[in-house]
Amino acid sequence: MLVLGIESSCDETAAALVEDGHMVLSNVVASQVKVHRSFGGVVPELASREHLRNIGYVVREAFKDAGKTQEDIDGIAVTQGPGLIGSLLVGVSFAKAMAFSIKKPLVPVNHIEGHIFSAFIENPRIEYPLLALVVSGGHTSLIYSLQQGHYQSIGRARDDAAGEALDKLSKFLGLGYPGGPIIDQLSERGDPRSVSFSIPKISDGSLDFSFSGFKTAALRYIQQAGIKPRRSGSRVTRAILNLVASYQQAIIDTLLRQTQKSASRLHPRSILLVGGVACNRQLRQTFKKAFEEGNSVAAHVYFPSPNLTTDNAAMIAAAGTPKLRMPVSLDLQLNAYADLRLC
Repeated sequence: MLVLGIESSCDETAAALVEDGHMVLSNVVASQVKVHRSFGGVVPELASREHLRNIGYVVREAFKDAGKTQEDIDGIAVTQGPGLIGSLLVGVSFAKAMAFSIKKPLVPVNHIEGHIFSAFIENPRIEYPLLALVVSGGHTSLIYSLQQGHYQSIGRARDDAAGEALDKLSKFLGLGYPGGPIIDQLSERGDPRSVSFSIPKISDGSLDFSFSGFKTAALRYIQQAGIKPRRSGSRVTRAILNLVASYQQAIIDTLLRQTQKSASRLHPRSILLVGGVACNRQLRQTFKKAFEEGNSVAAHVYFPSPNLTTDNAAMIAAAGTPKLRMPVSLDLQLNAYADLRLC
């Protein structure tokens, strides 16, 4: 089965052709990082305009790269939500128009489910039950799944997502946007235990996350230590290197602690680390060591290659493939939802 995936939930316009849920024939992404960099974050209106500008191009390139035509596909999968509503509507509207014009079935895909399926593209034999940590600039969630298509929300961020917290510190320090990859790189040169951050404790005993306290503590430390934001072209000081390394480590420790608690209760066979922040090298190493080599609950840890970790359409096509194997009719009333829940 050959599926066209379309993704436009935030600031990446993407299209991909995937065969049988795991053979990626093409995966085209038009990034908007340069558009939003000067603002230090995604501007929704600008994102929508860029999607309108790019959507036709990325779909054409996806077919060109795969050496396929519109007639070759068996169906279309499109991100329905969650995300920025204006961005989502561009992808959903394009997908509906295309499906109607070429008379192909169309299925909606939850963006979070897409991230979960990103791990299956390169590891199709992942065993259930699984526990997925979805961690990105907009989402931090723990999802438990006994079998494909059935999900239970175990924990979620109550305030800032982990990736958002990293982006904000990078902005405060004048390091650039997006902040996650920058902090990941700089942290290798700093001391991760030089600045103390208190790991938040959720009083009701839930497995939710909270990262806003780290941001507040970092701002207080910056003021007390007299740290000045880095000017363009200037050297990154030792104080900044130590701060970002400690800040990143505190976030990783929080993610690991909540995932370990969940795993000890649910005993999954597989741990999935997915989403844009799953590119973080220290995070990957920490999870591998904890679950496959340490004294934590034993489970195999899987994470996608970097190009499948950030927002992309291959994961949407992969998640849409099982849905398209069922009888599907074209629903022209299909809409986008900014706050769409997976479970």
